[in-house]
Amino acid sequence: MTDDPSTEPAAPWLVVIDPQRIFAEPPSPWAAPGFDRIVEPVRRLAETHAGRVVVTRFVAPDLPAGSWREYYRDWPFALVPDDDPLYEVVPALADLGTRTVTEPTFGKWGPGLLDVVGPAPHLVLTGVATDCCVLSTALAAADGGAHVQVVADACAGSDEANHRRALDAMSLYAPQITVTTSAELLA
Repeated sequence: MTDDPSTEPAAPWLVVIDPQRIFAEPPSPWAAPGFDRIVEPVRRLAETHAGRVVVTRFVAPDLPAGSWREYYRDWPFALVPDDDPLYEVVPALADLGTRTVTEPTFGKWGPGLLDVVGPAPHLVLTGVATDCCVLSTALAAADGGAHVQVVADACAGSDEANHRRALDAMSLYAPQITVTTSAELLA
């Protein structure tokens, strides 16, 4: 190990995972009950990451394959085109940035996000659901060599208990994944 500064991560990218109507608004069965409380911390973080904000979108695949077929049998309401209003970014967060990555997978770490943030970035993750898409993105990104910070108060889970469990699981991956708060990052 060396203390070579060239191996330090570049300025962080704020990744706002799936701030869409399907995860924010009842009557969607996927609506995260704490979504409304994350809007303000996400907006404050976006201000400090100007020019380095990525919004991701989850969409259904055109033709579900493999285990996704069974998944969409359980959740047929979500098997709609990606331009359906269910998949729109909520108005309160629609103006965060010009970079959007759309994937038909829980995890957003893949070629689309890599094209924006580069191969070994510093990611600050926010969004929904902590216990699904945030968790899936964080683990894959850490495996890919990214330094990941998950902002606990800027993420919402399927419920509070699952939110906490997911944060606890991700904290096991320190130092590659750290759990923080918006207050700590904005201090």
